Amino acid sequence: MRNVSLGSLKSGSLIMIDGEPCRVASVDKSKPGKHGAAKIRLVGIGIFDKGKRSLIGPADSMIESPMVNKRTAQIISVADTVQLMDTETYEVFETAMPEEEIRSKILSGAEVEYWQLAETKKIVRVK
Repeated sequence: MRNVSLGSLKSGSLIMIDGEPCRVASVDKSKPGKHGAAKIRLVGIGIFDKGKRSLIGPADSMIESPMVNKRTAQIISVADTVQLMDTETYEVFETAMPEEEIRSKILSGAEVEYWQLAETKKIVRVK
C-alpha cells in the first residue's frame, strides 16, 4: 500500500474506501473558499463486490492506494469456486468464480491472469 493525495486522483485510479479496493469512477473538485481548502468528491466502484462507495475530503488529505500484483495461474479444478496453481510459485489456492463474460472460458488446465489486491485474488482474463 502507498499513500496518495486526494487531489492527485483521476478516473481509473485504485484506492481503498472502507477497507475495500475500488476503482475511481468520477472525481469532482470544488474551488477553495475564503477559509478553507479545496474539497474532493469521488465515487469508487468496488473491484470485488461491484459496490458503489463515495468519499469526500480535502484535496491535500492522504488515502491508501493498493498495489496490484498481476500473476499467472493454471486452473486445477472448477466447482462453486475455482482452484488455481500459480505458475511461478506453485502455490495452490481457491478464488471466486469470475464475471459472466469470463465464466464460459473457465476450463480445467487453462491459464488465467489473476490480480492480487489487499490479500484477495480475482481472475481477470483467460489467456
